[in-house]
Amino acid sequence: MDPKLTEVSQLFERFKAAFLRNDFDTCTRLLSQLKVSLTQFRSLPPLFEATPNAIDELNLARDIYEHAVVLSVKTEDQDAFERDFFQLKPYYTDAGNRLPPSPQEHPILGLNLLRLLVQNRIAEFHTELELLSSAAMENPCIKHAVELEQSFMEGAYNRVLSARQTVPHETYVYFMDLLAKTVRDEISGCSEKAYDFLAISDAQKMLLFSSEQELLEYIKEEHSEWEIKNDFVYLQKAKESTPCKEIPSLQLINQTLSYARELERIV
Repeated sequence: MDPKLTEVSQLFERFKAAFLRNDFDTCTRLLSQLKVSLTQFRSLPPLFEATPNAIDELNLARDIYEHAVVLSVKTEDQDAFERDFFQLKPYYTDAGNRLPPSPQEHPILGLNLLRLLVQNRIAEFHTELELLSSAAMENPCIKHAVELEQSFMEGAYNRVLSARQTVPHETYVYFMDLLAKTVRDEISGCSEKAYDFLAISDAQKMLLFSSEQELLEYIKEEHSEWEIKNDFVYLQKAKESTPCKEIPSLQLINQTLSYARELERIV
């Protein structure tokens, strides 16, 4: 085996050993070294040169980036996830016909769909779906993300929250927890507009908490402006604290008239 390939493989074994013992600081340090080492291989994207060890190098690099994506989930670093996913993606697309299928491909593609859903990047979510094959769409990891998006768009928030119990892969729990917070924030925002106050029991049901204590903790952490008194949650204070924005009517009228004059000149 090529000495450079052997060196990177040995370094990757150290990374995997640290990963198994949840030593994520060591993993992060070794990952930086691995990414630098991979730049030595001209067989990798974007060059894709047909070197003697091209297949072995591509396989190793794909494995490294797959572990990098999972590490970013373990460390709850969404920025790192996005960087590592886009470094990994060419191995699934451009190099897909040169390598055997990876068992991690669909779980990671599903993870990326969940990330886009959590960040409310729905257009990009559907763009990624368009790039998937019909066979991939039948994979449980992909179907899970698609069903979540449908439930979210329909406002079936109870289905979104209950889906945490049926995640197809353990790494999905992190994004499911973030999605649950997104859902509750959405419900909270609507509730503030619709109600002046709610009974604690009604607020608990509306925000889909299983106990009153969970509701009180959520209010304390996320909505300290809400007031709890006599078994009611008062939202009016939140309304009053929201500044009203004045519409610059005169400015808008002047701009509209200006556009009309310019349009008349063009015609």
